[in-house]
Order: sequence, then C-alpha cells, then structure tokens
Amino acid sequence: MAGFLPTPEAATAFAFGLERKFAGLKLKKQEVDGFAMPYLEGGRGDVLVLLHGFGGDKDNFTRMAGRLTKHYRVVLPDLPGFGEASRDVSAHYRIADQVARVRAFCRALNIERMILGGNSMGGFIAAQYAATYPEDVAALWLLAPAGVAAAQQSPIMIRYRETGEIPLVMRSPDGARALIQAVMTRPPYIPAFAIKTFGRRGAADQALHARILNEVLEQSPLLETQFASLRVPALIVWGAEDKVLNPRAAATFQRLFRHNKLILMPCVGHVPMMEAPFRTARDFLAWAPRVG
Repeated sequence: MAGFLPTPEAATAFAFGLERKFAGLKLKKQEVDGFAMPYLEGGRGDVLVLLHGFGGDKDNFTRMAGRLTKHYRVVLPDLPGFGEASRDVSAHYRIADQVARVRAFCRALNIERMILGGNSMGGFIAAQYAATYPEDVAALWLLAPAGVAAAQQSPIMIRYRETGEIPLVMRSPDGARALIQAVMTRPPYIPAFAIKTFGRRGAADQALHARILNEVLEQSPLLETQFASLRVPALIVWGAEDKVLNPRAAATFQRLFRHNKLILMPCVGHVPMMEAPFRTARDFLAWAPRVG
C-alpha cells in the first residue's frame, strides 16, 4: 500500500531478522516449566550457551555471534521475564530459579556439557550454574558479571541504593536512551525505531522488572557467601568504563575461579559483546578450551 509505514516493532523485527541471518542464527522456541523461551541457534561443534543481562535479550549477542558460529553451536535464549520469553507475575526470578530453568532448557535441547557464558545478571546465573553443576560446564565466559559485593560499588548501583532509581528499570519509553548511555561508553548506531521498541517494551515491564531486580539483589545470595574456590576455568571480561557494575569486582571472581584469565577492555562499558563485539569474540576464541 502506497505510503505504508511499518510500526517500530515491525521494523525492529525485520532488522534483527537480517542481523540474525548474517550471523548464521535461526529463531526457535522451547517450553520450560510453563515458560516459553525463544532462542537463537546456529553453527556446529561444541556448545556455547550465552545468557543476557537484566533488561536484555538474546539479540544482545547476535552481532558477536557471527564470529562464533563458525566454531561453535551457539545457543542464545531469552530468559523468563525478559525479551520475548513468557512473563509470569506469580513466579519467582531469583538467581537459583533462573539456574533451574536454564538447566531444564539445556536438557530439553540435549545439551549435557557446554561452555556457558553470561553478561551482568546472566553472568551471575552462569557462575551459579557452574558452581552448582560443574559436571555440565567445561568453561565459563563471564562478561561484566553480577553476583559479588564489590560489583555493586558502582555509580549506578550506589545511586540505586540511595534513591531507588536505576536506568535498567524504565519508567517510560523515553528511558531507553538513558539506558543505552548508562551501559555503553561509545554506543554503536542504533536506529530510532529500535530505541522506541526497546523503550516501549521496557516501560511495559517496569513493575515486573522492579520486582525481579529486588529478587536478584536482595533474595539471591552472593557467590562469595556460598563458595570459596571453584574449579571451572573462567574467562573474565570487563569494560574498564563500566558504570553499572564495578570492574574492580573482577578480583573477587579471580579468587572464586582459581583457573582464570582476566581481560580488562579500555574505553568499553557494561556490555562488551555489543560495544566491541568483534574484539570480544576474538579474545574468547583465543582463550577457549575444548569442551571434551
């Protein structure tokens, strides 16, 4: 129809569809414990499962995944409560709850052993998973992970404790731009229609996400209070300019995971896989062990 303009949501879906195609990823769906968990999958070989952070989704890894699907079977799920996954206001979303769902998801896909990675909250879930089920995890890839006390000594988390305000929980669609500025030092180009789509989705999730954040911060035990030394090898990656979680927390993760490598990325913020996707993928490929 002449003059027809797609909605921001339709334009975003089309753009993501192209990005996924270039990365060698296909959209699939799995039901887990009453939740629909859409996921992206592509490539062959050893399995690499990556978990997004709070307020994020599976496409946070799409651009980087284009460098990984040549070497791995890459699986990128939407965690319950986020992205295109189900929302259940009566459910709990503590880290242990999400670990159980991720394990059920992996079992449903016949994934018994993998490299497991995650960003921010997803890194907390990945680390907790590896500590709980070390036989399932050949190695960990932690990208600015949450889950230790030192990580919360950051400008954004300190302000949240003082005021209750945090860019990760959007009160209105306009909050999307503030979120992008908070998590990235040098944001890549993001079309206005995509920003509008993220903002609308974030604002619609405001009440649920405020509760989930409380469950992650107040009802999920920190890793260092549960574990002293973990044997799973870990690649710890942190943007030196992260304002959401303090990069100095990397030292705590190094103490927890005694077989580790730390990469501190200059001029990068909280989401290295989005801000510096090719460099982040290259560093991982240079480090990654065989699943075996």
